[in-house]
Amino acid sequence: MQKILLSGVKPTGRSHIGNYFGAMKQWLTLQDEHQCFLFIADYHSLNFIQNREEMNQNILDLALDYLAIGLDPEKVTIFKQSDVSEHTELAWIFDTITTMPYLKRAHAFKDAEAKEKEISVGTFNYPMLMASDILLYSPHVVPVGQDQKQHVEITRDTAEKFNHIFGKEVFNMPEPMILGEVAVVPGIDGQKMSKSYGNTIPLFATDEEIKKQVMAIVTDSSSEIPKNVYAIHALIKPKEELDALYEANKGKYKALKDALTEDLIAFITPMRERRKAFENDIEKVKEILKKGGEKAKIVAAKKMEEVREAIGVSL
Repeated sequence: MQKILLSGVKPTGRSHIGNYFGAMKQWLTLQDEHQCFLFIADYHSLNFIQNREEMNQNILDLALDYLAIGLDPEKVTIFKQSDVSEHTELAWIFDTITTMPYLKRAHAFKDAEAKEKEISVGTFNYPMLMASDILLYSPHVVPVGQDQKQHVEITRDTAEKFNHIFGKEVFNMPEPMILGEVAVVPGIDGQKMSKSYGNTIPLFATDEEIKKQVMAIVTDSSSEIPKNVYAIHALIKPKEELDALYEANKGKYKALKDALTEDLIAFITPMRERRKAFENDIEKVKEILKKGGEKAKIVAAKKMEEVREAIGVSL
């Protein structure tokens, strides 16, 4: 029996190579080994995007990204979170058994509080929606970056608490799946690559965009080897070849950035071409999402029957 895997990405803008190497690349190998549920976390993105046209386009763009990297909808259930109402139903149930002090430990809340932002309820209790996203499908593993490990820990805590309160083993305990060497992908400024930092290299960037972003990578003039350039280069080139290249070009930042640009273009171009092909048949992309939503809903609805029976609302 195949193990179940679940993961998702918020449609909050263009996918970047950090998304790819931090999560998406794992999916390509895992889709043959696991029963995969990969969703577009559109309700989560409402914490950031509250514009109909932008949301609509972002959802389609992310679906295109999923298909362009090589995910096979015959092997993987690709769907929109919003197409499965059980996600928000279960989140409410989890809200009722979760305390405010516990949720204040979540990284997103702490970050928002540190920035003295006016924090929405959605930002505050997003871990409960995330726990619902995961637990509805009884996954064995959840691929996450090292910095997202807390999400799975909160999910496990919630599952354990629910099972204890209602005296039934309704939920299993998913495990985080972390590949250490790509747990955190550096951005062009050396921080974690993130849309919110504006330090990304888009996954389907044009040649000119790639060149511009690579040339903007922050370098340390005190070192003969620019570590930020090397760290990104290491994602796409074997270590032996990379070490020889950097040894031969010590202190030659321009030459090393040119080499990274060339290798990134070679890496991105095939995916960019596949994406263009899917863009020419958007109706097919929508149909894939629709069918994926229907398949996911069957699984989620069955789990919710167990939940409703456990909490005593089923008569």
